[in-house]
Amino acid sequence: MKKPILALATLSLLIFSCEKPIPQLTAEEYAALTDEQKRSVEHALDGIDLMDDRLELTLFASEPMMTNPTNMDIDDRGRVWITEAYNYRTQLNPKNPTKAEGDRILILEDTDGDGKADKSTVFYQGTDINAALGIAVFGNKIFVSVSPNVFVFTDENGDDVPDNKEVLFTGVGGVQHDHGMHAFTFAPDGKLYFNYGNEGKGLHKGDGTPILDPMGRPINSETAPYQEGMVFRCDPDGSNVEILGWNFRNNYEVAVDSYGRMWQSDNDDDGNRSTRINFVMDYGNYGFKDEMTKSDWRTRRINMEDSVWQQHWHLNDPGVVPNLVQTYAGSPTGILVYEGKLLPVEYQNQVIHADAGPNVIRMYPVETSGAGFTGSVTPILDGNKRDNWFRPSDVTVAPDGSVFVSDWYDPGVGGHAVGDLDKGRVYRLAPKKSKYKVSTPDYTSVKSLIELVQNPNRAIHFKAFMALKEKGAEAKEALEKLYESKDSRMKARAFWLLSKLPNGNEYIQKAAADSDENIRVAAVRASRINNMKDANFLLTMAGDESAQVRREVAVAIRYEDQPAVWQKLADSYKSGDRWYLEALGIAAEYRWDSYLPAYLEKAGANWATSPEAKDLVWRSRSAKTPELLEQMILAENSPADLRYYRALDFQNTDLKNQTLKNLLAKGQNEDQVIILRQASFDNKKPDTQLLNLAKAKSGEITDDQDFLDIVRKYQLKDQKDRLLSIVYQENNNRQASAAAGIFTSLYGLGEVEKAMKDADQTKAIAAIRKFGVVDNTEMAMLLSKFWNDANAPLAIRTAAMEEMKGYQSEGALWEFAKVDKIPSELLPIAQKILMSTWNSNIRQLATEKYGSSMNTAYDIPKLLAASGNIEKGKVLATGYCTACHKIGNEGIDFGPALTEIGNKLSKEALINSIINPSEGMGFGYEAQVVKFKDGKEIRCIVNSKTENDLIVKLVGMGEQTIYKLADIESITQSNESLMPKFPLSEEELVDLVSYLEGLGK
Repeated sequence: MKKPILALATLSLLIFSCEKPIPQLTAEEYAALTDEQKRSVEHALDGIDLMDDRLELTLFASEPMMTNPTNMDIDDRGRVWITEAYNYRTQLNPKNPTKAEGDRILILEDTDGDGKADKSTVFYQGTDINAALGIAVFGNKIFVSVSPNVFVFTDENGDDVPDNKEVLFTGVGGVQHDHGMHAFTFAPDGKLYFNYGNEGKGLHKGDGTPILDPMGRPINSETAPYQEGMVFRCDPDGSNVEILGWNFRNNYEVAVDSYGRMWQSDNDDDGNRSTRINFVMDYGNYGFKDEMTKSDWRTRRINMEDSVWQQHWHLNDPGVVPNLVQTYAGSPTGILVYEGKLLPVEYQNQVIHADAGPNVIRMYPVETSGAGFTGSVTPILDGNKRDNWFRPSDVTVAPDGSVFVSDWYDPGVGGHAVGDLDKGRVYRLAPKKSKYKVSTPDYTSVKSLIELVQNPNRAIHFKAFMALKEKGAEAKEALEKLYESKDSRMKARAFWLLSKLPNGNEYIQKAAADSDENIRVAAVRASRINNMKDANFLLTMAGDESAQVRREVAVAIRYEDQPAVWQKLADSYKSGDRWYLEALGIAAEYRWDSYLPAYLEKAGANWATSPEAKDLVWRSRSAKTPELLEQMILAENSPADLRYYRALDFQNTDLKNQTLKNLLAKGQNEDQVIILRQASFDNKKPDTQLLNLAKAKSGEITDDQDFLDIVRKYQLKDQKDRLLSIVYQENNNRQASAAAGIFTSLYGLGEVEKAMKDADQTKAIAAIRKFGVVDNTEMAMLLSKFWNDANAPLAIRTAAMEEMKGYQSEGALWEFAKVDKIPSELLPIAQKILMSTWNSNIRQLATEKYGSSMNTAYDIPKLLAASGNIEKGKVLATGYCTACHKIGNEGIDFGPALTEIGNKLSKEALINSIINPSEGMGFGYEAQVVKFKDGKEIRCIVNSKTENDLIVKLVGMGEQTIYKLADIESITQSNESLMPKFPLSEEELVDLVSYLEGLGK
């Protein structure tokens, strides 16, 4: 039975259907509006700044016709398809209202030609598509991405009702996850491209069969080299799946230009100002986690970068493809390559992108640079200065060349939370006075199809491509004429279709000789798709004058044994072109043992004087690489280039260790600390040479962090005084806490207790403060001796009680509290700790015992209208937030950084994240419950899991803690945030939010 069609003509839409656009309010006029007026449809356009006065932004659709759009596509009739997410993350936020019948796929249509949607059709509704993150219209098939599945709906008769639904892919990460499967796109090469974020985990066919790579390995996050977010392509029917890139965090969509090149955004670990745009080079590793150990980017390593954004993507590591553009703070979403003609020439052929975090639509003009690119940033739409509820979730090109923007419209931006379930908008961006008109496409004649295949709308492009491919030889002459076009991108579109003809390889050979390097790039890519077997083709192309073309040749031979091609490519490498170097590494991945020796033999005995040869050795992974790195280190004046030491981490562990010991034996005195840090060491079977060196060297180490690393690693017990000096220093609380933990593990609590009993009260309190941060049951029991001592000074007792913070300490404190063993004079401090604990079980029990001291019925409208005291808010942030968050250089790197939180969350979202922390947990910051085989249990954030270790961050600690997987019984995720509901009055909450609002602005 056909679903009902909803035709809506609301007053708000009528307001915007006038022939003459209403001028945007001035900044002063907009500021004078009430919040309710600002959020209304009537003032939707007033809240967004348009940076180009040649363009015009109009409202195509809004609530109540649609709400919460997560993704969008536009079909060949100009109709806008929307996936809604009213039921967003309902399994995590059961308090949210839900639609029991599930979320909807809508078709929004302008039937009267006024440029506004007046008809809404429900194509499908069901709980199986709750919070879908991707939709793509390919003829009569609709691809809908909603982890763990990709559904394909088929509308056989064109009545806008699906006649069939099948699962194309499955097994993609967690149910309804933001970092799971994203949208599909059709590319001019005839393939579908898609991606998933770092919750994707793996890809399976619809029947559950794992998808394998060319070497027969399953594509999942546990199979080297694959990990984290990935990029794929396949044929339109879902066959011939290929993995094309990996190690992203949350690569939300992928866009493909007419030459077959991929462009993509990627989100950072929230709050770390490391969001990026990438050119995706085939088979590239993009550096979110350590390639070898899968360790978190915060893990200290040799040659670690200076800036957070470089650390975040491991950009100093061999084997990591560079970033194109850093966009810093953000929550990137939809992306496209605009190949239309309607927008001004500056926009044509550029990447256009939606970033919901800072409320912007941007463009990223690029230029070639060697084998890679450089890029810049140009804003197009900006809601941050006016309406920071503007949350662009997608950008799509319509058949007329205009750009449509879907707007999630919410005080926050995903992250498991939604602040508004009733709003959502779609805008159209076009030159002024450009009316939205779409003609019915003619897919019958070759002449019409040639026009249609040049259309920037992918739905039209797809249908025209398929029709021309079906016509085959009948379309050959027209395609050859299009191939002669002066428009390089349309020439490329013709080329891809010509390459599908029975004699397609002839066109590939012709394109390979074209004067346009981009056409030659397409030719090399097409040779892979066509599986050409011409032995001389790639060898010839390896000598191309363009590094862009040679890059494509390099990635084309990844799975082939092509020593002559690789050598020719390596001969033309120039030091400094990191893109080219990584392409050579991708090509040599499985053949370093044969490729590298041949290259060095040709380079001659003086190869170590060549910057190019040294770069290639640094990037290489051959059995001889450790020995070669050793030669390079010894050839330099000590201390050596740290990148050569870091390169050893990517070699065989035994060979790496032997190389490091060789360097010690050969007098690399200046590098001894580096070698001690880097060498593998087992305290149960200690290497005598390394241990003796650590003992001899530790006292000379000037850098405190190096010193702590060495003392901890080698369990050195002769550095008590230096350790204590770090414990008591005031400049770096993180190091002081780490030193306190190391001290207690090495020497026990006897000396700590003695210091806490110092006759000098000031020194005693200092010891309590400095060592009390160690969070374990033993320290908690020691502290209890002091606060339970009725004869001790109140200042001593107070300090001891105030240090009863931390997961284990709070557990011990509760054991005293539940049997009423806390002195009355210290009970208010204990209550505050217990009722603000990150341990939700204890927090609930304490609240039941003592009664809630928190205002659980905040007057939200009152809070929104109030202005707070920023200085008081800063004090509150220091007391509450910096215990687990970084704000600039202050605080602890545990939860997401708050340095630019005011640019990401509105006032409403900030309030909600504080009073309802479990509703807005950032991905990667969820609480994990780790149970050990000995019965111990911790709650933590899991940074990474290697083959042998679990690397976690404990509450309130910036340092990572490592546990052996062999000691762990289970790891389960909690739906309860580690962040407590702080006992704040309404006035305090307003002050705190007022301070946070200004961060980043």
